[in-house]
Amino acid sequence: MQVKKYEGLFILNTSGKEEGIKEIIDQVTAEITNAGGKVETVQKMDRRTFARVARKKLNAGFYANIIFEGQPALLADLRAKFSMHPDVFRVLFTRAPKEIKTGALTPASA
Repeated sequence: MQVKKYEGLFILNTSGKEEGIKEIIDQVTAEITNAGGKVETVQKMDRRTFARVARKKLNAGFYANIIFEGQPALLADLRAKFSMHPDVFRVLFTRAPKEIKTGALTPASA
C-alpha cells in the first residue's frame, strides 16, 4: 500500500496539568511513531473553551495539530489507542491537503 499524508487534530485533556502539555504531545507523537507513522510537523495551538460542554468536568481543551505519514490501516490502530488514552479527549484524522505548486501566472489576453 501507498504511504499517505494525514493531519490529526487532537484535543488534549489538560485539566490540572497545564505545564504538562509538552509531555502529552510527546506521548502522542511517540504513539504515532511506534504504530509505524512518521511525524512531520507538530503545531501547538492553544487552550480553547468548548462551545458545547460534553463532560461537566471538562469545559476546555488544548488543541494540537500533527501532520504525519503512514499506511491507511494505521488510522484504525491510532483511533483505538487514542480512545483509551486518558489525556486525549478527542481526535480527528483527515487526509492532509496536497501542497499547491505556485508558478508564474500568465496574464489573460484582452
